Amino acid sequence: MLADAALLARAEALVAGFAAAGLTVATAESCTGGLVAGLITAVPGSSAVLERGFVTYSNAAKSEAIGVPADLVASHGAVSEPVARAMAAGALEASRADVAVAITGIAGPGGGSPEKPVGLVHFGLARRGGTVRHLERRYGSLGRAEIRARAVADALGLLEGALAEPR
Repeated sequence: MLADAALLARAEALVAGFAAAGLTVATAESCTGGLVAGLITAVPGSSAVLERGFVTYSNAAKSEAIGVPADLVASHGAVSEPVARAMAAGALEASRADVAVAITGIAGPGGGSPEKPVGLVHFGLARRGGTVRHLERRYGSLGRAEIRARAVADALGLLEGALAEPR
């Protein structure tokens, strides 16, 4: 997936844009397991942009590393809008970054339910001094690798949007 030329080109443009704007990024990743941070760090000069990345795969990691309230996970489930928002806000709080993107989802092939099927992914995007945005995708049962690749692409899209917003 990291060899995908289109995603790498987007990451290169993102790194250049964030560097030019003097902004830094943190990631909080569950179902993507660090792929967003990995893609960003594939770009030379990314150390000026990627402040840190959190792989918070377990519920305990979400709480311990980035402060997602355990009762929020218990009441809404790890794959939910409130948890994605809390992950983004928590990653911002636990870092020195200006912008944080969070991803939590069900990549499959198991783990889905009628309410939360395989392919459901929730994203959060937080910016210092701004509101926390949310995006939900339902990719369907495309296979684990494809779901994760699409989630990375959508996370890049959120970061691109944050870069385009006025400060």
